[in-house]
Amino acid sequence: MATYGYRCPRDGEFEVRFPIGTATASVHCAVCRGESTRIFTAPLVNAIARPLVAAVDRTGRSAEAPEVVSRIPGHRPAAVRGPGGRGSTNPAHLRLPRP
Repeated sequence: MATYGYRCPRDGEFEVRFPIGTATASVHCAVCRGESTRIFTAPLVNAIARPLVAAVDRTGRSAEAPEVVSRIPGHRPAAVRGPGGRGSTNPAHLRLPRP
């Protein structure tokens, strides 16, 4: 079923549901029973939730120009430990990803 818009000269715009492809050029208004002509409107593109739209946009952008990260987002690197502590003393090891 699809929703089609019609405009009555007396009562204004209203919507009627028909199976896809079966809408007529005119219908009778439910209020005054007058002849109402079909109008064409934009599809409901704003009916999608904003977080979903943002996720789809991010996905599309990452296909063309993916973000390059040097560390796990939101993760602070551990401090370099000296000879007595655990871990490497090489500062380059801090840039490696951590589990």
